[in-house]
Order: sequence, then structure tokens, then C-alpha cells
Amino acid sequence: MGENSLSIEIKFKDRDPLIFEKPVTAREALEKIDFPKRENVVACRVNHVQRPLSWEIVMDSFVEFITTDSIEGIEVYIRTLSFLLTSAATRLKGIRLHLTQSMSYSYFYESPDGEITEDLCRELELEMRRMVAECEPIVREIFPKDVARAMMRAQKYEDKEQLLRFTGSDPVILYNCCGVYDFFGGALADCAAITPTFELRSYGGGIFLSGPTFADPTKTMAFVESPRLFRLIDSHTGWLKNLDISTMAGIHQQVTEGRARDMIMVCEALHTKLLSNTAARIEARPEVRLLCLAGPSSSGKTTSSRRLRVQLLSSGIKSATLELDNYFVDRERTPLDRDGKPDFEALEALDLELVNEQIAALLAGEEVDVPKFDFIAGKRTKGYKMRLSPDEILVIEGIHGLNERLTESIPADKKYKIFICPLTGTNIDFHNRIGTTDTRLLRRLVRDARTRGHSAEATLMQWPSVVRGSHRHIFPYQEYADTLFNTSLAYEVPVLKGYVTPLLKTVKEESPVYGEATRLLSLLEYVPVIPSDDVPNLSVLREFIGGSCFE
Repeated sequence: MGENSLSIEIKFKDRDPLIFEKPVTAREALEKIDFPKRENVVACRVNHVQRPLSWEIVMDSFVEFITTDSIEGIEVYIRTLSFLLTSAATRLKGIRLHLTQSMSYSYFYESPDGEITEDLCRELELEMRRMVAECEPIVREIFPKDVARAMMRAQKYEDKEQLLRFTGSDPVILYNCCGVYDFFGGALADCAAITPTFELRSYGGGIFLSGPTFADPTKTMAFVESPRLFRLIDSHTGWLKNLDISTMAGIHQQVTEGRARDMIMVCEALHTKLLSNTAARIEARPEVRLLCLAGPSSSGKTTSSRRLRVQLLSSGIKSATLELDNYFVDRERTPLDRDGKPDFEALEALDLELVNEQIAALLAGEEVDVPKFDFIAGKRTKGYKMRLSPDEILVIEGIHGLNERLTESIPADKKYKIFICPLTGTNIDFHNRIGTTDTRLLRRLVRDARTRGHSAEATLMQWPSVVRGSHRHIFPYQEYADTLFNTSLAYEVPVLKGYVTPLLKTVKEESPVYGEATRLLSLLEYVPVIPSDDVPNLSVLREFIGGSCFE
């Protein structure tokens, strides 16, 4: 407390503190300060923990406001819109909506109760706009677990009811909007009026929900149709559903019944099948001399490229891999992002001249000195000599593997491009995803600690730049790939949980990423633990947890 034992001191970043004589909400505190982006505020962090603006501050606290020009703010925004949509569908039509995939901060929903028609899409959109116009409140409430389970069952949210049966804290935090209750893996806006910018689009028998852009919260994120990517994710979602592992309740059931090992083997068999199919397509193009594998950070590119080499060799096709991660410029030469921080995802973080020179030389049959990058020291060191035999093809992998600037001197018919990413995975439930971005982050936290000596805090601090870089430098090229390879494993988050939980718990309360660490830990509460013993040594997951036969 402040000097007066009854007073409350609230501190802010870059502005003078305020003293209040009684508890106040974060919204009331916001109204008392000169905040330049007041209209863009969607939530806040109280002592670094994500909270709605309705959160009551009862003690001396440090408060930060979350705006829509950040990844965190956009996530709060789209999470809130998701609740408005599912609330409208439940109340108006008594239908369930299942979140099955996300692309470019757009969520795609399907209904087990039937096709979502254009007319129904418009009806739901009108109801959402009414909720926004009438400032419908979104209220955070707390219930005993048994009561929360009964409420989910009454709303026909069977997946949520089953999940609470297996796990979750007691009591349970639920959000209420217009009499519909739900739980989410992070804070929501406390009022529908905060999220006026959205679009519903009927697509493929379901609905795409799009929120605003980073640059302008008054404009909806442009819908970019990616039919190949959509079909891939849709196919994988159907595969998970057939195996009853599309939600964490299903994974819990597998673990409870002692079938975790079988699940691991089935998931790995799928990867083997997909890699075999890819190798067959390459074999059908004998003119190919260069394989380009690309994907965002922590996609599993290294393992995937090595496994693909094995598959090709089984067909008599020899190959050699050139890892683009070894071509990073020395850390002091790394370009900076918009925040003035090193942008390791930028194409210019690579020594482009050297990359082009050595690829051309290798394909010409010349010997080159391949460098080795020391991630701990942040410098290139002496690597190894490399030469291709006339019957070998070259494999390059890295986040920019599909960028033409890397291979512009190589004719298109000589190249085969593969985009690699954990494109989808098992949801927490049908309204809460462990999305592609979070899956990659969990992988990276474990790998960075094991191989690069990075703390969880350091990885979390760097992650927003990584995400922005992916959207700028990587995802625009995915549709140009000859093959899209999904490296997600339904069982991986339960395995990663055992590794990443202690790492996340090292993040101190005063850290600026403490709230993000807390959010991830909250998500992991709903995830069972699967020991890594049965994970095969050729699995893509071994690239992150260790024990890979390719290391």
C-alpha cells in the first residue's frame, strides 16, 4: 500500500503513478491517465499477468495496457470475437461451432450440426454486430468444477465437460456473454463494444472469422485464400477426428486407457507415409537437382530434410544437405526489426552472397568450405568441406528456403520446393486451439534451452519478432511450394509439457514476459503428461527434446 495504509498506488510504464483511496478497476485507472492509444486498448496486464479491463485492483500494482498493435492484443481481440460468435450460434440456433484451423489471424469454424450456409453466416454476423452496438458485457465468473462441468453439459459443450473431468483447476474461471458460458486460454475483452472490427465469411461449408490488422485496428485482416493449405489442414483435422484425438479430452482418454504408445506409433507412421509420398513425387522428376525446404522457426526442418534424404536413398536417389542456419551473419551484423531488436528471421540475417555462391558452386561439381554457426557465441566458425557427386541432389533447408533470391540462378525445373510447418494439432477443446504459433514456441523453448543456452525469458522476449518475421518473410511463399508437409504430432504437446513447464516457471514475476509464461502454463494445465520414452529417435520431436538419431 501507499503512505496511507488504505490507499493504493498504481504504477505505469513511462508515466507518473496514481494514488487511489479505494480499489479501482483497470478501466477506471486508464481513464485517469493520458494514454495515446486509448481506443485501441483491449485488455491489460496487472503485475505482468493478463487481465480484462474490468479487473479490480486492490493492492499496489504495476499496470500495462494491451493494444491492438501487438500480437498479444490481436490474440485477445480474436479470442473475444470467437466468444461472441459461439455465443450467438448457441443462443440463436442451438448449434455448436468447432474451431478447426486458423490462418493469418482468421479462425475457421465448422458445425457438427450441419453446413453453415451463407444466410446463417449473415444472421450470426448481424447478431454479433448487435452485441457490439449494445455493449454486451463479458463477465469473468468463478464456479466450482462440478458446477462448471454441469454448465458445459447443459450447453452441449461435451468436449469441455470431458476436459474438465480429466483436468483443470478447481474452481474454474468462466466467461459469460448473454447467458452463454465458456472458458478460454487467456483474457478476453470485458465488453463486446471493444471488438467492432471483424468479418464473417462463408467458406467450404463453414465460417471464417477475421479480426483487425496490426497496422490499423479499424480494418479487417485481408482474407487470403490458400486452397492447398486449407485442404491439407482439413484433411489432417479429419484424420485426428477419426482417431478421437482432435481435443485434449481425447488425448487424456488415450493416456488413461494406456494407449499412449499406440498413438505415438500411429502419428509417426503418418509422417513416414507422407515423406514416402513426397519422395515418390521427386523420383518422378529426374531433372530435379535442388530440393528447397522452408518453414518458420521450430517447424522441424532439419529432421524432415534428413528423413526425406533417407526416403530418397531407399529409391536410389543420393542427396546431401546444406543447412541455411549455418549462413547467419555474425550477430552484430544482424538487421534490426521495427523495435530496434535483432531480426533473426529476416532474409538479410543470412549471408546471401555466400549462400548463392556456394549453391551454384556445389551444383557445378565444385568443392566449397561450408561454415558452421555457433549460436552461443553468435559467430560463424570453420565448418567442413563439401562436394556433390554427379548423381547427387542438393537439399537446402531453412526459413527462407523457398525465397527465389536464394536460388535465382537455378532454373525452375531443376528445383523442388517443400513447405514445412506444424500446421495444425490437437485442440484444447473445440473453442481453444494450441495453434501453430504456440506449438512452435513450445518446441523452441525446449530446443533453445538445450542447444543454445537460452533462458525461457530470453526466448519469450525474442518470440514476437520471430512471429512478425514469419508473416513477412516465410508464409507469403507457402502456396508456391510443390509439397506442403505438416510436421505436427498429436502427442507432442503432452511430451513437451514435461520439458517446458520447469523452464516457464523460471520466469520471474517482474519479467515483462511473465504474463506470457503464465498464459502458456495455464494452457498446459489442460494437457496430460506423456513420457518421452516411446518417442522414436527419428521423430521430428527429437529435434527439440534431444535424442535424435540425426544429431
